[in-house]
Amino acid sequence: MDEVKEILTELKKYKVVSIIGLAKNVSKTTTLNHLIRNAEGYYKIGLTSIGRDGEPYDVITQLPKPRIFINVGTYIATAEHSFKASGIEMELIKATGFQTPLGEILILKSNQNGYIELAGPSINSQLSKICEELLHLRCDLVLIDGAFDRKSFATPLISDATIVSTGASLDKDMNYVIDLTKHTIRLLTTEAESDETIIDLVQNMWKNAKIGIINKDKSIKKLNIFTALDSSSDVIKHILPDTEYIIIKSAVTDNLLKALFKPLKKYKRITILAEDATKLFISKQTLNNFEKKGGCIKVLNPIKVIAITINPTSPLGFEFNKLEFLSLLKEKINLPIYNLGPCD
Repeated sequence: MDEVKEILTELKKYKVVSIIGLAKNVSKTTTLNHLIRNAEGYYKIGLTSIGRDGEPYDVITQLPKPRIFINVGTYIATAEHSFKASGIEMELIKATGFQTPLGEILILKSNQNGYIELAGPSINSQLSKICEELLHLRCDLVLIDGAFDRKSFATPLISDATIVSTGASLDKDMNYVIDLTKHTIRLLTTEAESDETIIDLVQNMWKNAKIGIINKDKSIKKLNIFTALDSSSDVIKHILPDTEYIIIKSAVTDNLLKALFKPLKKYKRITILAEDATKLFISKQTLNNFEKKGGCIKVLNPIKVIAITINPTSPLGFEFNKLEFLSLLKEKINLPIYNLGPCD
């Protein structure tokens, strides 16, 4: 079984799949094009994006980009300006009412093969509704093409599974790129909470509070804090010797974990429970230190990363040894990893 068939076989398990690029020019759009091209005849595909993609030149770097090629019968959700710039005949199915700087998001059906631009909403709730609309149109598979600096659309509240793209454009140092990719995958695949009692308590708490504490006797302390970003001292003062969980629906950051180092010397084990891994903004060193001191991080809604794709070439004129890069990544990360190469 070749690489693309392996991915397509895995895709049969899911309805909505997002593609995350860890930087620009790491093969994200190439990955999308391979999936579209090889899924023809197997799936009715729906496409959307968070941000803008598919244009011939990057709007920031002005470097040439791989364009997005679709087949007749593909459904897409894109902004009006991008629809007009695509240059192929498409049938308007629905105007969503979701406005972007590039115009209203439209749901369309292609009547021709050809290249398109994608520009979806920047709000997750709108993206979720668009995916629902595409599934309602009986799409077998909805693919979300993401902006390199946004991973929130990979939340399991929107997509069922995620593909991560990485490559040489992150840095000239191959070992650094491998280390960063490994850490990102570590965060994205953070362990899910399995205790049903805790899950029920958290889901009920989050109906009217974003941050709280659960003790060993399952008593809950809801904190009147909107975000933990600048309120670590307020969280810490409510930690008791029998505290088991700190529940955080907002972002979990280095600063918060560092602030917890001191109380964790006193209390043997505390689990920070986040909504999902897209809320984790934690460096490798901080995470390692936190876990060494007895801390643990889990998520309520786990993310399913199904594959990694790579681009060993940077548009800035340097490249990694593709076989070595692929081999070292496979040694470090226990996931299917593919070098899909250029897609024409």
